[in-house]
Amino acid sequence: MNQKTSSQIERIKGKLIIAKDTDKNLEVFGASSHKYFVGETVSINQISDFEKEYNLELPEAYKEFLLNIGNGGISHSDSAAGPYYGIYSLGKNTNEFIYENTKSYLKEDCKISPKMSNKFWSDLNKNIEENDDISEEEFDLELGKIFSGLLPLGSQGCTYYHALVLNGKFKGRVVNVDSDRQKPHFTFEPNFLDWYERWLDEIIPENIKTSNPDLFQYTLGGISGHIFEVYFSTNKIDIKMDCLFGILKKKNLDPETIDLVEEQYKVNSGAIQKRLLQILTKFDYERAYPHLLDFTKESLLDVFQCVFWYAKDKSSDWLETIKSNANTIDDEETFRLCTYLLKETDLDYGDILIPFTFNKNKNIRISAYYALGQLKNKADYIDAFIAGLNDTSNRVIHSVLQALDGVEDRKLLKHYKGIAEKIPREKDYILANLNHRLKTYGLTNKTIKKTDLEKYFIDEVKK
Repeated sequence: MNQKTSSQIERIKGKLIIAKDTDKNLEVFGASSHKYFVGETVSINQISDFEKEYNLELPEAYKEFLLNIGNGGISHSDSAAGPYYGIYSLGKNTNEFIYENTKSYLKEDCKISPKMSNKFWSDLNKNIEENDDISEEEFDLELGKIFSGLLPLGSQGCTYYHALVLNGKFKGRVVNVDSDRQKPHFTFEPNFLDWYERWLDEIIPENIKTSNPDLFQYTLGGISGHIFEVYFSTNKIDIKMDCLFGILKKKNLDPETIDLVEEQYKVNSGAIQKRLLQILTKFDYERAYPHLLDFTKESLLDVFQCVFWYAKDKSSDWLETIKSNANTIDDEETFRLCTYLLKETDLDYGDILIPFTFNKNKNIRISAYYALGQLKNKADYIDAFIAGLNDTSNRVIHSVLQALDGVEDRKLLKHYKGIAEKIPREKDYILANLNHRLKTYGLTNKTIKKTDLEKYFIDEVKK
């Protein structure tokens, strides 16, 4: 082990203690599970045995972690302290991505790369995505190609994991992986130790970092001043973006740093400007507000994301913006963010949603009715729901039927009957949902077709 690695090992050991002391209430995600505990180190023979068994050589930084910091712990699957639910023990959970013939795939070169295109990833998944009749054996073979050379490192929850590239050009890099085959994302750091140390730096408060500058000037999760030194020292967009991501993940920023962020926002454009806007929104919403308002000319989606992610308590500030853009929003993701913001206001936003129920994009209409159905006073918008029950799209009708849960209004029965007559056999789960709505009236999709509704209402009154 060289001097640089030796120093890093000692820093990480010290930072584990500081992080545990800082997060005494175990509020960091996953901390309540791993409790910052790391088990006993492994021997060089244990590593050699693993490498012989799998016919590969582990990346050096990962080996140094196992040999000098620890292996396993008390978290999920006996994981050691680390990002999310921690770091798996050596040799455990190696088959998270590929259940069969794991050993034959781990030794192969990794096929993915940090800058791979969406098309490359799509092509890599093509045989699975386009073959509905694929056998289990063929499916496993395809997974082997997709996830070759990737060692599962630990769980992030659900289908998400961090993994270590074992072979090929990017050996030693850490990758965020979804076992459901969403496109993977490489972390910035060149090796496991740098990635692990940055996780610790993101937990430890800025005041502790500034009082121990020798410990916190090495990673992009360290002192803000050091991060901006790296930011200004390069012209590479990806490095600048990762520097800003390090700033964004901090809990607090001092006024001088916020001034610097705003200055940079004014002189930048594109992805960097968007990231700077996120930082401003998170740490000084009032200062960010005029910039957010101006940025709506560029992208409503980016603005709504900023507000929802970092200042959702200010959602009501954006009601007029949503209203004034009701006729121009035709992007599903932008409208979805609209509904999130509206819900955060805890106001009656029904009138704002009504125009979207007539949008030419059926997916926006579906989202509009879903959001309308979340209102406590949704019965006040019965005419809008009736329009939805007569929509040309079965998926919209399905959404409206679900949104009408709990609403009883005699005006609905005429339209329920129309649906039953138009759709005699189950299609798109419409009849199942229709019958849920009709149950309140003592009817079904079959009986309502034979029911004289005028007589039905008279009989109900008599009861």
